[in-house]
Amino acid sequence: MKTMQPVRILFFLLFSISANAQLNCDLLIKNGKIIDGTGNSWFYGDIAVKDGKIIAVGKLPDLQAKQIIDAKHQVVAPGFIDVHGHIEGGIMDRPSADNYIFDGVTTVVTGNCGSSASNLAKFFQQIESMHTSINVASLVGHNTVREQVMKRDNRLATADEQLAMDNLVEKAMKEGAVGLSTGLIYIPGTFANTAEVVSLAKAAAKYNGLYASHIRNEENGVVDAINEAIQVGKEANIPVQISHFKVSGRASWGKSNITLGIVKAARNEGWDVTIDQYPYTASSTNLGVRLPDWALAGGQDSLVARLRTPAIRAEIKKGMLEQLAKYKYKNYSYAVVASFSADSSYNGKSITEINKRLGRKSKAAWEAETIMDMMEKGGAQMVYHGMSEDDVKYIMQYPFSMVGADAGVPTPGKGMPHPRGYGTNARILGRYVRELQVIPLEEAIRRMTSLAAQKFQLQNRGLLKPGMAADIVIFDPGTVNDKATFEQPHQYAVGFSYVIVNGAITMQEGQHTGVRNGQPLYGPGKTN
Repeated sequence: MKTMQPVRILFFLLFSISANAQLNCDLLIKNGKIIDGTGNSWFYGDIAVKDGKIIAVGKLPDLQAKQIIDAKHQVVAPGFIDVHGHIEGGIMDRPSADNYIFDGVTTVVTGNCGSSASNLAKFFQQIESMHTSINVASLVGHNTVREQVMKRDNRLATADEQLAMDNLVEKAMKEGAVGLSTGLIYIPGTFANTAEVVSLAKAAAKYNGLYASHIRNEENGVVDAINEAIQVGKEANIPVQISHFKVSGRASWGKSNITLGIVKAARNEGWDVTIDQYPYTASSTNLGVRLPDWALAGGQDSLVARLRTPAIRAEIKKGMLEQLAKYKYKNYSYAVVASFSADSSYNGKSITEINKRLGRKSKAAWEAETIMDMMEKGGAQMVYHGMSEDDVKYIMQYPFSMVGADAGVPTPGKGMPHPRGYGTNARILGRYVRELQVIPLEEAIRRMTSLAAQKFQLQNRGLLKPGMAADIVIFDPGTVNDKATFEQPHQYAVGFSYVIVNGAITMQEGQHTGVRNGQPLYGPGKTN
């Protein structure tokens, strides 16, 4: 028998040491029904995690681990990525982000609808220093930028103002924004023309960002608004994400085949246009959207002055009632107060109910007066029951639709917020996957994970593959469900056993562990 040469012996020893080292890991998840985020079918296997990364996926019988989780054939999937959040305020007060963790969410993209932190570098520093339970990425908001340069003026930008806004977008992209967002239904963004948005989108495109838009109209003008978003994408040569895709108002019910057809046509032409959605027939935004845009210019003091001038108040009321007629509503019973700081007893009641409580006539004209009175006192956060379930299901079947709760980090027990803030992902998995079978489980997981990571360029997220960040959820597909309702919204989702963020167990056996291992996630343009 030939003896091994010294060099070969040394190589063999080094290889053996290396191989044995790889057999040890921090966390081993065994006996999982693995859905890896690609959309492929599930398979049984194990997942090994070391130093916050996935190091192996498959049958791993010989692995040694500091901690072992027996998944008991529950689904093991990548942590969910919520692409449409508004967490700037709430995450600072409640960094554990329980409502997201209990819904299987490990990453949130905030800064949507044109509203973001005004200083993203500082925002990311805060996220990093305070140690949130979730990972956080952010867009830069058009409304935030416009207000910094032009306040709340109802006019077009001058050339100098446009340049100043473009520069602010570029600065934010360098600080780590993943793209530009607009809220063209909100003040002051609604006062901007398409050319202004295109210029800002070009600034974001320089740094490989995307354009996410709360479009200018989601009701009777929804077709034109979708076309505008796609036009911005074409002129700025930037990927487009249409936020919380829907058709609102009774007059628009059934038009989802038309609106989604526009998106499909754009994609067929080679334009990167995708959408996101929440699985409810009610939206949530402020009370001010019920007033004409011009009435809101200049801020609260200007609005109050207009409302206290009889002739102007009459014009505002006229515009409100014209809007109501366009949407084919007889009254404001579809509008329910989520939070009214001036009188919390209004919370959970419709405008029609509040109007009756005030002893006013049950007519739309008097309900408009009630809304204007509330606006004088600072306005309210609302829930609007204005969509069709058939449209929701039709949109959900579209393969390039992601999931976004359009929520913040609520204070448990405070107000009557939209239940989407507590149970968006669980509702899709429980109602639309398990009960209604609108989409298969593997497809739902793909939408919540790899599709979102790809679109928002969240590196090393969204897949259960070696080398990826260990953001992982374990849940029972037979019991996962949302508990939050419009009547009792402050209820966490159920069915999630474990949530792991960057390798750390953040939920264990359905309980938040208190671990805060999230981190800021930066866009591709970050330079400083």
